[in-house]
Amino acid sequence: MIVQNSLLDSLEQTESLGLGLSLLPRFFTTAKLWPFIQTVLEQAPLRHLFTPGGRQMSVSMSNCGEYGWVSDKRGYRYTKVDPLSEKPWPMLPTALCTLAHQAAQQAGFKQFTPNACLINCYKVGARMSLHQDKDEADALRSDAQPIVSFSLGLPAIFLVGGLKRSDKTQHLILQDGDALIFGGPARLMFHGIRPLAAGEDTLLGAQRINLTFRRAYD
Repeated sequence: MIVQNSLLDSLEQTESLGLGLSLLPRFFTTAKLWPFIQTVLEQAPLRHLFTPGGRQMSVSMSNCGEYGWVSDKRGYRYTKVDPLSEKPWPMLPTALCTLAHQAAQQAGFKQFTPNACLINCYKVGARMSLHQDKDEADALRSDAQPIVSFSLGLPAIFLVGGLKRSDKTQHLILQDGDALIFGGPARLMFHGIRPLAAGEDTLLGAQRINLTFRRAYD
């Protein structure tokens, strides 16, 4: 059981957000995935990164896979080594990789094989401002690989706009177990997460974990 505040209770889920954006409700069971994530985080603990401008992000992060996404004064980029441990990022668990591949297939992206997984941890009040995912090598190509996103724990309000930050946004409530896939025309849409509302998930407590699977480089 998840206890939500009135804001989340009052919003309706948007079913269609346009070509290239697919929602697979209750696609996975969090209890089956959580042990894999815990093992990764034991090797590469969550940390708060800084933007190139020096602002600390409210979301804590880690990675697994061949590549990991990092941010600091040098910019946004993928690395093969965890800057904290100076060791390679933990391996992407096969079970997670397979599930991400299956989600992409259901959304019409048959060839997706991730080699990077960004782990985001949202505590109550944490948010993600509108941004584009364009640090991947193929991001600007018409045949770019999709982004596959898994939501675990507390529900979150996902915002999606257009190809400009100023474009009007729509919202979608992402629940525990949901998979969201964006590719094709939706691949470079601006998107973000509103501040996480207070609540308590029976397994993860007062937090939301978001896994985003990407193909950083071929």
